[in-house]
Amino acid sequence: MSRESNIFLVGPMGVGKTTIGKLLAQELKLQFVDSDQEIEDRAGANIAWIFDVEGEDGFRVREASVLADLTARQG
Repeated sequence: MSRESNIFLVGPMGVGKTTIGKLLAQELKLQFVDSDQEIEDRAGANIAWIFDVEGEDGFRVREASVLADLTARQG
């Protein structure tokens, strides 16, 4: 696998994406990024608060922005 390759784990809540993602990143010597954590870091608030204050639409706008940034990264 080239260093420019990325792996994305997608699925419903609670299926183990974070757990598997961390292990996979460690094994492949890649950086692991959790998109939900990135959203919280950028917002300065947790996802539950974002949903309460901004609703699902507000959360999805934030999510789309973070995903666009993350998918542009390499390695």
